[in-house]
Amino acid sequence: MRFPFPRIFDRVVMATLLATLLIASRALGFVALVRAGFAAPRANLPRCALGLAVALATIAILFALAAPPNHRATLGATIARAAAHLPAALAIALIEEAFFRAFLLAGIRGDLGPRAALIVSSAFYAVVHLIRSPAHYYLAGYHPAAGLRNLAASAELLAHPAAAAPTLLGLFLLGLALGEALLLTGNVWMAVGMHAGFVLGAKSWPAFVNGATPPRWLAGPGPVPLIAAPAAWIAAIVICALMPPLTGRRGYFKS
Repeated sequence: MRFPFPRIFDRVVMATLLATLLIASRALGFVALVRAGFAAPRANLPRCALGLAVALATIAILFALAAPPNHRATLGATIARAAAHLPAALAIALIEEAFFRAFLLAGIRGDLGPRAALIVSSAFYAVVHLIRSPAHYYLAGYHPAAGLRNLAASAELLAHPAAAAPTLLGLFLLGLALGEALLLTGNVWMAVGMHAGFVLGAKSWPAFVNGATPPRWLAGPGPVPLIAAPAAWIAAIVICALMPPLTGRRGYFKS
């Protein structure tokens, strides 16, 4: 079985980052922060389910607004695609919430305060997600500089701020919603549910639109059209506004 080089490169980078965090875990407090973020999983299943419900309801509204003329014919393919991506969506949600919220946001909150930490961690979350490997390709032979070339190509979109801005804004607002869930509840479980739901929406979007071109306010440019459009930005802002009543908390969580 052959794997495209960008996929191998991404996995090696992730493994290296994880190894570095584990080696420096005592100094960084990585293990303690992640353990606190994922505390009491059984007791927090309702929060996780609530987060998933919020995300899926949001995705359903966006899908309904963008429904192409043949959307009834694409519903089956959309559901099948979402089901196929469910394990990956859960894995992505758990891994990313462990790093971006349980470790990064919770780790810098004590130094910067909750609001500044939320903004900084959300900005970092947005930029990191915009560094994406280029189209899949395969290598044969020895290419010592392949990793550097792949890294440069991955960051190419950041060299074009105007083109990157819609996706950056969408990811930043999504990061605010996910981070606010942690600050209000004290753990990542609601954010995990929301994150998994949003990943399912992004993964199933191509099957739903089936080549149709929704209006710009519903589907933006870039690798994740759903998050790069004004409709998704508004949805993220609404979720942020509704987060206190949804969680039953009126102020950011303070330990």
